[in-house]
Amino acid sequence: MGYRLKHTIAQRIPGMSQEVVGWLNEVKDLQQQVRAAKAAEQSAHASTDNWRKRYEIEAEQRRTETLVLQNTIAQLQAELDRLKNPPSVTEMQAEVFQFQTVAELQAKLAEVWRDRDRLAQDLKAEQLSHAQTRKNLTTALGDTVDMLSKLKQS
Repeated sequence: MGYRLKHTIAQRIPGMSQEVVGWLNEVKDLQQQVRAAKAAEQSAHASTDNWRKRYEIEAEQRRTETLVLQNTIAQLQAELDRLKNPPSVTEMQAEVFQFQTVAELQAKLAEVWRDRDRLAQDLKAEQLSHAQTRKNLTTALGDTVDMLSKLKQS
């Protein structure tokens, strides 16, 4: 309310003018508090939207990583299964007979052992990475649920 209106009201109601001015000031203060509360609410919604967007981006990255890692694990598992399941006797005999010396056979054996060790290490690394990804996603989900609960309580 402008000065004129306050002054007009004060002139018309002389005995109550101070009381009315006090009420008008209180209304003005309450209006300011409502504006501040609305601004805080808008800020909270913007923050929530920002966190939701970040979570969705992170979740999409984790889903992509998970798919890649699952494919890698499947490939490694297939390779491990292939290595665990010995080839048929005739296949092994054919491969062994192609070697001319014991040194060639020993070199092939060393190569196979290196491959086996490398594959076992790769599988272990993938399992650890998968466990870490699961832990990170669980933590992010828990944080988001907590944040949403706090927001709903506000």
